[in-house]
Amino acid sequence: MTRHYSALSLFKEGVAGQTGWEKAWRSPEPKPRYDAVIVGGGGHGLATAYYLAKNHGLTNVAVLEKGWIGGGNTGRNTTVVRSNYFYPESAAIYGLAHGLYKRLSKDLNYNVMFSARGILTLAHSEAGMETAARSVNAIQVNGIDCELFSIEDVRRVVPIYNFGPDARYPVYGGTWQPSGGTARHDAVAWGYARAASRLGVDIIQNCEISDFIIENGRCRGVVTSRGAIRAERTGMAVAGHSSVLAAKAGFRLPVNSYALQACVSEPVKPIIDTVVISPDTGVYVSQSDKGELVIGGALDRIPSYGQRGNLPVLEGVIAGMLEMFPIFGQLKMMRQWAGIVDVVPDSSPIIGESPLPGLFLNCGWGTGGFKALSVLRAARRKRVSLWRRGRQFAARRRGRDGRALGRLSPYAQQPEGADSRDLDAPDLRRVLCDEPRQRQSQGVGFLRARRRGAWRMSASRLANGGCDID
Repeated sequence: MTRHYSALSLFKEGVAGQTGWEKAWRSPEPKPRYDAVIVGGGGHGLATAYYLAKNHGLTNVAVLEKGWIGGGNTGRNTTVVRSNYFYPESAAIYGLAHGLYKRLSKDLNYNVMFSARGILTLAHSEAGMETAARSVNAIQVNGIDCELFSIEDVRRVVPIYNFGPDARYPVYGGTWQPSGGTARHDAVAWGYARAASRLGVDIIQNCEISDFIIENGRCRGVVTSRGAIRAERTGMAVAGHSSVLAAKAGFRLPVNSYALQACVSEPVKPIIDTVVISPDTGVYVSQSDKGELVIGGALDRIPSYGQRGNLPVLEGVIAGMLEMFPIFGQLKMMRQWAGIVDVVPDSSPIIGESPLPGLFLNCGWGTGGFKALSVLRAARRKRVSLWRRGRQFAARRRGRDGRALGRLSPYAQQPEGADSRDLDAPDLRRVLCDEPRQRQSQGVGFLRARRRGAWRMSASRLANGGCDID
């Protein structure tokens, strides 16, 4: 059976009638016991299993998915991958993930169709341009590629935008991240599932969790629709359903679940070759490889678990898109859906052990989950390992004195008896705050945007920041 994907294997299988391909991943019956069980067969769950096997040698692992692989948020996002964040903590996380995405296809031996087509974030006023200039300087200091665009630059990149004198959202310029782009969401999930399965991980679909096995105050496994499965460590990567499973485990998470809607049009010939984001309309648009326009908007602020969203929000998204691109007015919409995102008050991901010993969390990514999938690979290098370190953290906003503060979430305090040396506050500050700030302090006193022009600002005007996911 042919396992490795390459041009040669594709030619050989073509000659042989495509009959020798090995299945992408195995679908075994669940075993009664594993070293680790991961609940959630989306991108984060599959990536966790893959890097546990690859980086840590832990292969007796099962990924349990109540539906099908990638059927949750991973298959329902708008595929955007970027790292142009203002705060050093966010730039450190998403910058790592972005860099790993660039070589993910080679790492997984699976084409995730990453396309660095550029991310254009528009500014619609003079105040918006001032904010854009401030953001560009901060992003560049964080070590992320970003440029300040004038209106002429925007015309060159997106000539079909509504630049008319009566435009409701006139363009003054914007910010540009040339290395940003998109990746095929399904391919990312399938690639991780295939690579994890080849390393010995069991991918078990149609396996819903109904309860946790708790013995002597510790999580010892899960009860599923396919029987009880025991494990010394259980991971939970279920995005918007994190609070639901946390309730089954007996604790509360500071997670609100909202629907994030998106839709696609009928396919057309190539017309827009970048990702365009408008903060004022709350709309972002790109074109898929199949020719469909992929359109997304802001959160539906009514907590919900419905993966359909609602019509008023969709109407607002389409209206905003037509203000930006009247040329799309005759297109027909083909599909509309929603993903359930896990939003926390401080917009900081929750990673680590829960109040129930033996149960680990990976949630709170909000709308930034897809573009952060591959950052789990850096856990070992950055001394933040989901499985080898037992403390939960969330990076807090810096105080007025500019000091970066790390804290434990009050909803997931360190369990009794845990080793306080595992991930202490100095470690957290060094990884997420001090290293990025060292780069910032080495910058020149007066920073200019890469694009010459009137919009510039001094480094002293950069505001104190914290962790900001989107």
